[in-house]
Amino acid sequence: MSETPPHPARCGACREDIELPEFTMAFQPIVDAEKGTIYAHEALVRPPGGGSAADVLGLINSRNMYAFDQSCRVKAIELAAKLGMDTFLSINFMPNAVYSPATCLRKTFEAAAAARFPVHHLMFEVTEAEPSRDPAKLRAIFQEYRRHGMVTAIDDFGAGHSGLNLLAEFQPDVLKIDMALTRNLHSDPVRFAIVKSIAVLSRSLNISVVAEGIETLEEAVMLRHLGIRLFQGFLFARPQIEALPTVSPELLETIRARHEAELLNPADAVHAASSERL
Repeated sequence: MSETPPHPARCGACREDIELPEFTMAFQPIVDAEKGTIYAHEALVRPPGGGSAADVLGLINSRNMYAFDQSCRVKAIELAAKLGMDTFLSINFMPNAVYSPATCLRKTFEAAAAARFPVHHLMFEVTEAEPSRDPAKLRAIFQEYRRHGMVTAIDDFGAGHSGLNLLAEFQPDVLKIDMALTRNLHSDPVRFAIVKSIAVLSRSLNISVVAEGIETLEEAVMLRHLGIRLFQGFLFARPQIEALPTVSPELLETIRARHEAELLNPADAVHAASSERL
């Protein structure tokens, strides 16, 4: 793949003297309920003294977003290595802050090498709610990441306006279903049907699925019935600043046991999702 020389002005936009807001990273696990292990940790930007991502992101603009995107990658990798993370590290990125995929990865590689963090343990997420203005460019970014053995993901699937059109342009390694669709799907036949369709489609495209925003045992068990095994949400752990949260083995065992027990009578489990609101 030939590398397009970066635009001089945009290279300058990533220089180190650009003023950025102070920030750190919180980490939230993505669990594999089938294996009873942690699949990945997502790095989530936070103010150092506590607060929300919006407190930081509200200070990002067209002048500093290139440098901010690079700094987030470096901070996440450095902290993950410091904390001894041995899972995938999931990092959100701004597609419009990447002017040349190969060029913009250089700092990522430098940070990973300095921290001795494996590049193949990096997963890059782009949110469907804020897609690239240029689908061809986003496809090129994902292709470059894959070329170096990194995992690609679409975050918040179902939250934006592009949906299936975005998926038709490129197929990531991982698809993260937005919490607006997974919330109470065990008692909502419409959400149940939509998530089931996404799960079936993803399997046909060889895409792994993460169900986001899981808060109840009932949601997790119903998602297991749909063949989804990767979960993220407050049921398992809340994000912790500069720390790796623990996940209860007892909780994972409960989900496994409930799933297996209900598989003995799957008609009742599926019927519950369709009839509870009738």
